[in-house]
Amino acid sequence: MTGNHTAESATAGKTATVIRYAVLFTVVLMAGAFVENPYYLQVLTFIGLNVILALGLNLLMGYAGQISLGHAAFYGIGAYGTGILTANYGISPWAALILAVLLAVIIAYLVGVPTLKLSGYYLGMGTLGFGMIVHILIREWASVTGGASGLVGIPSLSLGAISFESPRNYYLLVWFTVLAVIEICRRIVCSRMGRALRSIHDSENASRAVGVNTSDLKLKVFVLSAALAALAGFFYAHFVSFISPESFGFIASVRMVTMVVIGGMASIWGALFGAVLLTVLPEVLHSFADFEMVVYGMILITVMIFMPQGLTRGVIDIYERSKKGKLQ
Repeated sequence: MTGNHTAESATAGKTATVIRYAVLFTVVLMAGAFVENPYYLQVLTFIGLNVILALGLNLLMGYAGQISLGHAAFYGIGAYGTGILTANYGISPWAALILAVLLAVIIAYLVGVPTLKLSGYYLGMGTLGFGMIVHILIREWASVTGGASGLVGIPSLSLGAISFESPRNYYLLVWFTVLAVIEICRRIVCSRMGRALRSIHDSENASRAVGVNTSDLKLKVFVLSAALAALAGFFYAHFVSFISPESFGFIASVRMVTMVVIGGMASIWGALFGAVLLTVLPEVLHSFADFEMVVYGMILITVMIFMPQGLTRGVIDIYERSKKGKLQ
């Protein structure tokens, strides 16, 4: 009986995943086909970039339970890596993608080895310090990065005869990448590695006691998260063709954390929902632009008090409670 129930649950889970993918794929295609306004396509593209950022950080924070307050640094490394190589040295963007992500991976490994020995607030402060160092380096190394004035002349992407200068083409490129990243993250979460990550989140000592190499696993997910952030930075640089240090500072890191927390930590689809909400919200609330940190802080406090598992899980709980109320 228990075996049948387990098999039925697994089948139901697979069916739900297929339905989610089908809905998302359909929405992406319909938006690409019917949205004509370049501004809306631009917003949809930025949503896709933020989804990639949120998915990577969600693996680190939501599943492994490791706080990062400097994740925008890897976003900046990806953007400036490809920007410098393509704009200053004429290297192919696709070769620059590999080199920029590789650079982010190497730096993440070097930073992660000592930093991930810390935990809690100390880990948060360590990653915050790293983010500040990278931001200062980008701003002050003007001869290479363009300094506070920014880096210009980043070329648009093309693949053979296909040009991605068109907002529609770039939107489709980013969102098909998002679908691939979602599937990669889903496979990791459903694997043995994903179960080990969740065990570290619950109790690192207990995980270590049952044979999980917690140090190695935390470092791997930190590096993977950095690689995804650098990938998003690559797409961002070639989309806007101009980058400046302000896009990769502390506020950007806070925004990423807010996306993960609001959507629901340890939830792939929650990360997507949080990225959508936190990308659209600033477009709606232009009048609060000067109080961005205050608005994010209020949102975080509200969600943590009333929906500690995130809006995705919170909305589902409200719906389930309303169904029970009707049945009674």
